[in-house]
Amino acid sequence: MTAGAGGFPIRAFFQRLLGPRTMAYLLHLRPLEWPIMTAHFLLGTLLAAGWALKAAPTLLGWLVFVALLNGGTLAINSAFDQDEGDIGYLKAPPKPPEHLLAFSSALLAASGLLGFLLPRPFALINLGCVVMSVLYSVPPIRMKARAGWDLLINCIGFGLFTPLAGWAITGRPFDAAILRASWGFAFLFATLYPMTQIYQVAEDTRRGDRTLVIRMGVGRSLALALVAALVAHLLFGAAVMALGRHLWPLGISLAAWLAVLLPWLAGWRAWSDHRHETGMYWGLGAWAVTDLSLLVLLWP
Repeated sequence: MTAGAGGFPIRAFFQRLLGPRTMAYLLHLRPLEWPIMTAHFLLGTLLAAGWALKAAPTLLGWLVFVALLNGGTLAINSAFDQDEGDIGYLKAPPKPPEHLLAFSSALLAASGLLGFLLPRPFALINLGCVVMSVLYSVPPIRMKARAGWDLLINCIGFGLFTPLAGWAITGRPFDAAILRASWGFAFLFATLYPMTQIYQVAEDTRRGDRTLVIRMGVGRSLALALVAALVAHLLFGAAVMALGRHLWPLGISLAAWLAVLLPWLAGWRAWSDHRHETGMYWGLGAWAVTDLSLLVLLWP
């Protein structure tokens, strides 16, 4: 919505520069998520190559996996959801433009094709994520509307495959540490995912989507998130042990998640949607702490 740009100075600047129509397409790529995706993707690259990573394949991998794949995934999601309230990484979203479905489909197709310019394991992981993006958002399958399946596809796509894709662009074979850490991130996304849904329960209910949080309820979803965080850190510990290194720095990561989850579990009944949304962003902060902890612990 054009009027909504007034409350966001940076958005208003780019809207004047690009025009409202082009800006609507850009906003639905949700570029505010790109730094998070970039960090999680480059975690795999840095753990594989350290500072010896090569610029050209790294930049191409970023374009394919973050800008085209992630941007296209979020845009095709917006094309079908037609949200009116805040959505993840985008407050006061503009109305999805007329050709957003065609635009997002083109981005996903380009991602799938360009991925084959990089090592085959990366190309196959990336192509699998393209397929999952379509299955997640597009009717009649639309896995995001099916409780349990929505969680599974996000755990695999964002949690498991993103660091593996970052590793794969280096051409180095996967080792035990990165495989265990990536499975840990699959479970860690089971911690984050309910946080992304709690404040959108009213919107999802209006559309008829039966998301995980709607089916389980907020309290049980947060309890699931806590259990998943503990399992994730057990897997991270196994990854660290595969390299014979000390485990104690993982306590910083676990403490960050407990600091988000325990107050939320204790007080969620009295929280407004806005506070639940703020909780999600605190969860993203905890995710960043985990990425940094494992970067230090597993550095090659």
